[in-house]
Amino acid sequence: MHKAPAGSPPLAGVSADHPIALVRSSSLPMLVARELERMIVAGELPAGAKLTESDFAERLGVSRGPVREAFRALEESGLVRLEKNRGVFVRQVTLAEADEIFELRAVLDEHAGRRAAQRAGAADVRELFGLVDRMEQAAARGDADAYHVVNLAFHDRLVELAGNAKLLAMYRRLVNELNLYRRAALDAAGTLPVSVSEHRAIVDRIAAGQAAAAGRLLHEHVMGSRDRAHRAREQAIERPAARPPIRAAAGRAQVSGRKRN
Repeated sequence: MHKAPAGSPPLAGVSADHPIALVRSSSLPMLVARELERMIVAGELPAGAKLTESDFAERLGVSRGPVREAFRALEESGLVRLEKNRGVFVRQVTLAEADEIFELRAVLDEHAGRRAAQRAGAADVRELFGLVDRMEQAAARGDADAYHVVNLAFHDRLVELAGNAKLLAMYRRLVNELNLYRRAALDAAGTLPVSVSEHRAIVDRIAAGQAAAAGRLLHEHVMGSRDRAHRAREQAIERPAARPPIRAAAGRAQVSGRKRN
């Protein structure tokens, strides 16, 4: 007797070794990991939050196996940490660690910007300008969430244009880790228009084939993002002191999706 793939209802007339069943089985943990990644990057699962297999299996309508595999994938990508005998937690990035990541990312971005200016064709430049236009529209609406998504897509595409798979893999892990620290910076007043202007200037240099200038602007952009993230963090640390403790407790209960008795 054949068994259905873990976390999936049985497929009528399809054996477990059928290609459809295999694809479904192997892709389910990936889909779970993508949803958890979205929730973490969006701030729905804050840094330090404990994640349990049973909670997310119930929430996402799957068995615990795909959730367990998704946790392992997220650990490899730098978004969660697995602690023996304690469980899985959304990673907390310290100020010192964030500074190290920003410095390394600035170097990688500078190199990627130089390479992109040398390799990008007309269609690539149009694509980058299109992403900047979408960021500008989000900024005009004051929609930091939409801006964040397009901003990630912009930088990821730019590093893709560098044509180095190892660089891209390293960059994506650093971005995942940094998102745990810097997301709040985009909510600060006046940040979005400044960021849009910086991105447009970068693409102008890439379009002109000015490799050194494109790289320099990207380095400055990343270090400017670091400064904005630091300021946002300082403001966030100051604000919670004025909140009644019960509100923080209520927020934690909401994240877990369970009511505390």
